[in-house]
Amino acid sequence: MEFKVNNEKCVHCGKCINDCMGHALKFDENQIPVFDATKCIKCQHCLAICPTGALSICGKNPEESDLPDNLPEASKVLNLIKTRRSYRHYKYENVDRDLMEKLKNMLNWTPTGVNNHRLHFSFIEDIEVMDDFRSYTNGKMLRVLTNPALKHLAGKFERYKNAFLKGHDIIFRGAPHMVVVSSPVDAPCADIDPVIALSYFELYAQSLGIGTCWCGIAYSVIKMFPELCEHLEIPEGYKVGYAMLFGMPDVKYKRATQPEKFEMISVKKGIKNSGVADKLKRYFWNFAK
Repeated sequence: MEFKVNNEKCVHCGKCINDCMGHALKFDENQIPVFDATKCIKCQHCLAICPTGALSICGKNPEESDLPDNLPEASKVLNLIKTRRSYRHYKYENVDRDLMEKLKNMLNWTPTGVNNHRLHFSFIEDIEVMDDFRSYTNGKMLRVLTNPALKHLAGKFERYKNAFLKGHDIIFRGAPHMVVVSSPVDAPCADIDPVIALSYFELYAQSLGIGTCWCGIAYSVIKMFPELCEHLEIPEGYKVGYAMLFGMPDVKYKRATQPEKFEMISVKKGIKNSGVADKLKRYFWNFAK
């Protein structure tokens, strides 16, 4: 792995060493950072924190990195979060190509556990491809729901049976696009990394005027039918993380909602050691599906 230090720019501050989670950096006898590639997780924190741009790692040029200026006001970020909605009505049209590329490129900056940068994104970018996927999946689900021998496979979809019989697009809601995130089964945070990525995707999409919808039904049917995973080109050794619908909205929300408040507590000092029965209950709750 390539690691370079510009000796003329290095001010020997040690910030790169102190911020290295893997302890891959240390000073040599000349107070110049030296690198142990076996401990590096490629997070590039050393490149980001260097005040003079003296470090280059993984072949990255610090002069090509964006700088943290022109950040939006906190109130505007909060307003975006408050006015975010799940859209279930879309215009029957493709998202502009430039906007699509912006969405896809942004995902490269989403965080993953232990910087395990191996997420896979399957995009349906063309409405005709989406219609083909929609038609096949809806037809498959209709056959499952109307076949008595397959009733055990229907599960929670049984309650949508009448909607399927009437031809309603209960899964994809007429969305022109979909992104499916998958992660390696051996990733340190395989279950949560896709959700983090789609959370970033959702907010950025809505800042661009694009509607999104977290789609648990699509997530379930993709897991249920292996041929859909094959069609989405999900790699071997990867599992489906989640699915999100998106497209240009056909509705406009005029104001934020007024949600009920979550329960929040301030944790106090002193850890209580509960009894065995309470610990067993807590284990059950923590690992219950």
